[in-house]
Amino acid sequence: MAEEMRPKILAVDDEPMNVELLDAYLSLDYDVISACSGEEALEVVKAEKPDLILLDIMMPGMDGYEVSKRLKSDPATQFIPIVMVTALSDVSDRIKGSDSGSDEFLTKPVNKEELISRVKSLLHTKEMHDNLLSERDTLEMQNRIRSILAAMIPVLLQPLPPEQKKVMIYQMTEMVEKTISEMYPLGEGMTDPISIGAICASVMNQLGGSFSIEESAGRNACVVKGTVCPWGADEARRNPILCNLTRGIFARIAARAPGNLEVEVQTTIGNGDEACIFKIM
Repeated sequence: MAEEMRPKILAVDDEPMNVELLDAYLSLDYDVISACSGEEALEVVKAEKPDLILLDIMMPGMDGYEVSKRLKSDPATQFIPIVMVTALSDVSDRIKGSDSGSDEFLTKPVNKEELISRVKSLLHTKEMHDNLLSERDTLEMQNRIRSILAAMIPVLLQPLPPEQKKVMIYQMTEMVEKTISEMYPLGEGMTDPISIGAICASVMNQLGGSFSIEESAGRNACVVKGTVCPWGADEARRNPILCNLTRGIFARIAARAPGNLEVEVQTTIGNGDEACIFKIM
C-alpha cells in the first residue's frame, strides 16, 4: 500500500533559528519546508503547493503582510491557510494581519501546544474545503454528461435506419468521452486494464448506474459488472442499442491507454441478461 501523503507546511522566516524551532515542533507529523524571505516564499508556494503557511511579518524586502495579500488575491492559492507568526503583539498588528487575509495569528515565542492545535484545526478545515471542491467537480461532470445525453438520446430513440443510429451512437460516445477525458485524466500508473476498468465503472456510477470490478486476471484483464443500467433497465430492453453506448464509452476510455486495450461485451441488461459484463484486456 502506498504511504499516505503527509500535509506540507511552509515556514517563512528570515531567522534560520526560528525555522528550525518550527520544524522541531511539527516535523513528527508534517513535512516542513522553508523560505527565508517574502519573495522566496511566493516562489516556493508556486512550486511546492503547501497545505499551510507559517509566515513571519517583519522581514527584509517584502514583509509578511504583502505576501499574505498576494497569496489571498490569487485564485490558485487563496484557500491555503496562513498563520502569522511574529513578535508583534499589538491589536493593530493583528487587525492588519487579518486585513491582509491571514487566518490565524501567533505571537513569538511560539507555544508548542498552541501551534500544534492551530495547525491541526486549520488543516482539518482545509481538508473539508478540498472535499467540497472535489464533490463539486464530480457533480459538474455528472451534470455535463447528462446534459449531452438529454440533448441527444431523444433523437437517438426515434425510429432511424440502422446506419443513422450508428452515427448517433458514435457522436454521443465521442462527446461523452471528451468530457470524461477532461474530468478523468489518466495519471501515472493508470494504464493497465484494472485501472481503466475502475475509471469505466466510476463513470457509469456517476451517470446513475451500479458498476464495479467483479474479477481480474492479473494485470492483463479486468471484468467490469453492472447490475443497474445508467440508461434505465426498461429503456435499455426496449432499445438495446443503448448498450452500444456503454460499450462505446468503455472502448474510447480503453483506447486512451497504451497497449491497444480491447473491450469485449459478454452480457447486457438490454439483451435480457441479469447484468452487464464487459471484459477489458
